[in-house]
Amino acid sequence: MSVAAIKFNPYCALRVPGFRAYLGGNVLATVGMQMLAVTVGWELYQTTNSATALGLAGLCHVLPILLLAIPAGRLVDHFHRKILLLIDQLLLAFSAAALGCATVFQDRIPDLPILHATNQTLGSLAVFFHEPQAHFTSPYVPVMLALLFFNGVVRSVNQPVKQALLPQLVPTRSFSNAVAWNTTVVESSTIVGPALAGTLLAAAQWRYPESSAAYALVYFLAAAGQLGQWVFLLPVRVAPVALAPEAFTLSSFFSGVGFVWRTQVILGVITLDLFGVLFGGATALLPMYAKDILHCGPAGLGWLRAAPAIGACAIALVLAHRPPMLNAGRTLLLAVAGFGVATIAFGLSQNFYLSLGCLFFVGGCDNTSVIIRQTLVQVLAPDAMRGRVSAVKSLFSSASNGLGSLESGLTAALFGPVLSVVGGGVGTILVVLGVAAYWPQVRRFGALHVETERPSAPAESSPGNLIAMPALRERDAGVSAYSKSSPVTKRAGF
Repeated sequence: MSVAAIKFNPYCALRVPGFRAYLGGNVLATVGMQMLAVTVGWELYQTTNSATALGLAGLCHVLPILLLAIPAGRLVDHFHRKILLLIDQLLLAFSAAALGCATVFQDRIPDLPILHATNQTLGSLAVFFHEPQAHFTSPYVPVMLALLFFNGVVRSVNQPVKQALLPQLVPTRSFSNAVAWNTTVVESSTIVGPALAGTLLAAAQWRYPESSAAYALVYFLAAAGQLGQWVFLLPVRVAPVALAPEAFTLSSFFSGVGFVWRTQVILGVITLDLFGVLFGGATALLPMYAKDILHCGPAGLGWLRAAPAIGACAIALVLAHRPPMLNAGRTLLLAVAGFGVATIAFGLSQNFYLSLGCLFFVGGCDNTSVIIRQTLVQVLAPDAMRGRVSAVKSLFSSASNGLGSLESGLTAALFGPVLSVVGGGVGTILVVLGVAAYWPQVRRFGALHVETERPSAPAESSPGNLIAMPALRERDAGVSAYSKSSPVTKRAGF
């Protein structure tokens, strides 16, 4: 079969057994993660009646990633990526199970001085942000935030190692197709996860209105999902790849940052992700919208959380069945701008079904940008630096999501949820205009399949190839600078 035929075959990545096993495990892990996220948000808001608490929960998730993403990327490029991911999944399962146990025994948690002091501090912070109705009295609240922080520590490794491992499972020519299918199944599972969590919470609340058993059940199911990915991944054989043998020096830790800084296309794209989602993220406020604006309860919250995933899944299926796009840069900018417009519409909506439609469009636009970003970053990065480059990308992405949750929670506490969400959408559109003006390389970026095939000469006939060649030269310059300082000779396979 010719390269061209393989390139445009929408099922080429699915023919690889290891990739199919990776997808199966990813479904279970993502369902569990989404169930946990919905339940944590609902339980925390029910317990504290505070938007500030929702913002702090986002901070507890993102702060460890901000602090540890760079060291995590160095670990990914030094150790066997499959083994590292297996260990990480066990720790994620432990953190979810610990939340379940803490929920079951929350009435037995002693009000230790440190927990009491933490609650007092949180209460003062809520009053500062004009939330006199908030109540931080249960010692379970700081315990929950501490476990979320631990979960964030573990996730600081999880995303870089997953992104770096994926190119080892499929041929390079099939990588953009693998990204599209991986996004499809992951987004499908994010539909199931929130809907399942919302349904379980609503059913249990109706049957046992004063019981915390439903929360515990969801947390234990989330732990089982993380273990499911461990089981799927265990028998998979991973293609060998050159890893970085150099010592753990300061320069080796930050070489991924240097590579991103030199490759202006990657720098512009992940900057767009950071500030676009930072201003446009309304997910943290969905419990508030479900309870106080749309009045749809926990079941409605589950569907609100699922709606972006439905939109993301729909666009991923479309992209998986189409050849790689020829004007990826322009499409990326339009997708993020559409994300901002849909966020504004959601913020103004007071109708449940209109809100679902807006979130559907938010998910579709966001996932278009995700597929473009992930394909571009992974293919432009050399094998031995994928962990560190992925860590930088995860640092930006996680910062945008976590700090966006914090920003949304605090601005909602100060100005109300509607102004918070609408202002964030306007900010996202301004970011798109700024990136398009400051990084014209992003706007002019051409065909993704050019990067996937890594042509050795600019003599190809497609106009997209001519547009994309500066990005290839940027990548080659980054690889050359890296190879002079850090030769890679170590082979690792499993």
